[in-house]
Amino acid sequence: MVANDRARAWVEVDLDALRANFETVRARAGGAGVIAMVKADSYGIGAERVVTAIEPLEPLAYGVATAAEGAQVRALGIERPIIVFSPLPPDSVELAAAARLTATLSDLGGVARWAEAAKRHGRLDAHLEIDTGMGRAGFDFREVGTWADRLQEGLGPSVRLRGVYTHLHSADAADPTPTLTQWQRFQDALAQLPFSREDLLVHVCNSAGIMRWPELAADAVRPGIYLYGGNPAPGVGGFEPPRPVVSVRARVVRIKDAPPGSTVGYGSLHTARGWERWATLPLGYGDGWPRCLTGRSEAIIHGQRVRFIGRTSMDMTVVDISSVPDVKVGDVATVIGSDGAETISIEEVAAQADTISYEILTGLRPRLPRLERYT
Repeated sequence: MVANDRARAWVEVDLDALRANFETVRARAGGAGVIAMVKADSYGIGAERVVTAIEPLEPLAYGVATAAEGAQVRALGIERPIIVFSPLPPDSVELAAAARLTATLSDLGGVARWAEAAKRHGRLDAHLEIDTGMGRAGFDFREVGTWADRLQEGLGPSVRLRGVYTHLHSADAADPTPTLTQWQRFQDALAQLPFSREDLLVHVCNSAGIMRWPELAADAVRPGIYLYGGNPAPGVGGFEPPRPVVSVRARVVRIKDAPPGSTVGYGSLHTARGWERWATLPLGYGDGWPRCLTGRSEAIIHGQRVRFIGRTSMDMTVVDISSVPDVKVGDVATVIGSDGAETISIEEVAAQADTISYEILTGLRPRLPRLERYT
C-alpha cells in the first residue's frame, strides 16, 4: 500500500517559482555568475529536487556547507564546481577530495591538509575566505602580510586557488555602513594578495547583498534564501521580492463543538468563553512547526484566517473555526502559503516565532512529504 502524501500534512514546492527566482537573481547580478546555495538539503526543500530543477539554467557552481552535502550533490552526476563554504574538519578532507569538491581555505592548517590530500588525489581546487568582520571563519583581513606568502607556499603544485570571497554580515540592514566597511576591507586585502586577480573568481554577495547591493556583485553571487522564496531583507525593500516557493498545509482530522469552560492542549492554556468550534490539525513540533508559536500564529481555511489555540503539541495543533462555516473533516488548512485572497508568508511565521525565515524553512522535518507543483 502506498501512503497518500496529502492524507495528513505536507510541504508543497513550486519549482517554477524557484526557477523564476533564480532568473531574477541572475538579472540582478548583471554578468556575474550564480553560485546556487543548496546547503542544508536546499534549505529543507530537497537538494536533489532543487539541483535537478535549476541545473538546466546553468549555474556557475553549487554551494554546500559540508563534505557530505557536496558528495551527495556530486552523486547526482553534477560536473560543475561544488564549493564547501565551511572549513573542512580533518576527518572530512578525504571525502571532499574523493568527490572533487572545492574546499574553502580559512587557515593555514586547512591549507596543509588540503595540499596533502591533493598529493593523494591529484590536483584539487580551493577558494580563499577572508574574514572582514563575520568572525567565524577565514583569514583575518588585518593580517594579510603575515599569512599571504605562507598560504601561497602551502598550496604547493597540486592545489589550484580558483576564487576568493568574504561574507557580508549586515547586507539586510538599513544602515549601509557595515556593508561598505566590509567591502573596503575586502578590496584592501585583495590588493595585497600575491595572486593575479584575473585568475581568481571574486564573490561577496549573499541573497541580501545581491538584492540591495548589486554593484558589489563582482564575479559571482551566492543566492540562498531568495531562491527558496524567502525575503532576505524584510522591512527594507528596494528590490523585487521573490516568488513564494514553499507552502505548508494540513488536513482537518477532527471537529469539536466545545461548550463554555472547555480546555485544550497541555497546560490548558485556552478555555472556551462561550460555545466554540475547534478543528484539530495533524501538525506539530515533530513536523518542525515551532512550539513557540503557541497562541501566536494563524491558519487559513476556506480562504479565511483562523487562530491557533492551546499549546502546540508534537503531532497536533488546534484552531478555532467558530467564524468559518461548513468546515468538515478532510478540509485543508494552510499555515504557510495562500488560500483564496489570504496569504501567510514565511516572514510572518518567522516574526511570530521571533526568528528568521531561514530557520522556519530548514526546520521543516522529513515527516512532512515534499510535493512538487508548477505554476
